[in-house]
Amino acid sequence: MSRRDIHYWKCDRPAAFYGTRTRISPTAEMEQQLLDSLVQHFRPRSLQLSLGCGQGNHLTWNAELDGKPLFIRVENGPEKDDYLEMESAVLKAVGDIGVPVPEVHGCDVSRTHVPFAWQALERLNHQDLNHWYKQGALDSHQVFFEIGRNIARWQSITPPGFGPFDLDAYRSTGELRGLHGDYASWFMLRLDQHLQFLTESTFLSASQHKRIARTIREHENLLQLEQGCLVHKDLALWNVLGEPNRIAAFIDFDDAISGDPLDDLSLLACFHDCAFIDRAVAGYTSVRPLPVQYRRRMWLHLLRNMIVKAVIRVGSGYFGRDGGLFLIGPGDNGQSLRQQTEHRIETALKGLQTNSEFSTL
Repeated sequence: MSRRDIHYWKCDRPAAFYGTRTRISPTAEMEQQLLDSLVQHFRPRSLQLSLGCGQGNHLTWNAELDGKPLFIRVENGPEKDDYLEMESAVLKAVGDIGVPVPEVHGCDVSRTHVPFAWQALERLNHQDLNHWYKQGALDSHQVFFEIGRNIARWQSITPPGFGPFDLDAYRSTGELRGLHGDYASWFMLRLDQHLQFLTESTFLSASQHKRIARTIREHENLLQLEQGCLVHKDLALWNVLGEPNRIAAFIDFDDAISGDPLDDLSLLACFHDCAFIDRAVAGYTSVRPLPVQYRRRMWLHLLRNMIVKAVIRVGSGYFGRDGGLFLIGPGDNGQSLRQQTEHRIETALKGLQTNSEFSTL
């Protein structure tokens, strides 16, 4: 299906919150189907599968294919989404410019032989950086500099168009191309629905809803981009693999878009304070300068991203969860996550209104 009417897949897909509200469990029949499909695709001498432990909206397996370790992701949602093919193309483009990402060994979204899509990635023997962060072992000074540096590197990829990529165009031309002709059309897409959902769920008051909508519309001039760049769009420590002091790979580009250079930096600010963001900005500016009006653009994107994250967190019931959720730190709970979400929205709103420094994070 096309993502032309989608702002962010996890909350805007027709089956909203699929795989996030309730964890979908694989069946023995599905595992056998996957095994048969992999055998047909790779023709290996030997293949073993074992269930993975991913926490995203895909089912995952670990595979040993002729002794080669692979990580298998399966998309089995009711929409029959085929964006794994698009993500595979993005991973190749990012890897080709030297950003560390897992190699794609295979992908089949045809559903010709099995009722789901799958992707086979190089399996890297590293924890995600959120693991080290929660343990207090992460060298944040070094790691956030490297994250910022790599954001600037993948921004050298400048697709035409804006928003999610057009899979049909890619299949016919081999080109990454955004589905929207202007950036504002994608950025504002479903904003009213997101705010209405948060208001009806009593996460936002009616006055907060109006103030957020009014402030964003007062700053629509910041969305007049002549050219987009590659944006990861789900950048967080759990989507970076590595050791306490180094990055091994960036993963999960399945929400990637053509968008604003400040967007990925703002995504880091959804979770981290100014000390972390300053190091990411230092890494970024070691490769390329910050664009004009970077502070307001950062605050605007932080506000929009936090609205999306609030929709996902409310809709998926995250505020009722405990410390076992990847978003929740040791000793915290869902209510702590709610307070952090509320605080970030208010901070972003004030930052946008006053053009304040990032030290207010």
